[in-house]
Amino acid sequence: MYLYETGIKDTSATKGFLGAQILNRDLGDDAEITLLTYWEDLDCIKSFAGEDISIAKLYPEDEKYKLNPDLHVSHYEVRENMWL
Repeated sequence: MYLYETGIKDTSATKGFLGAQILNRDLGDDAEITLLTYWEDLDCIKSFAGEDISIAKLYPEDEKYKLNPDLHVSHYEVRENMWL
């Protein structure tokens, strides 16, 4: 999967990366894919994404897959982690 080969491999090589989830929602002819990543702290995110962590990091090959990325990134603090 392209997202794994770019975003996941790239982030997992970064200090402070704790893990990721790829979510997929079928929209008929299209799909919505959301990538959730987990980090030790904001400084670790900055070492991956750059100083402005509110802007998505894109890859040159993205255009080949006709992606329509959301360029804004939201960050949240995990308050509770209860895996089923």
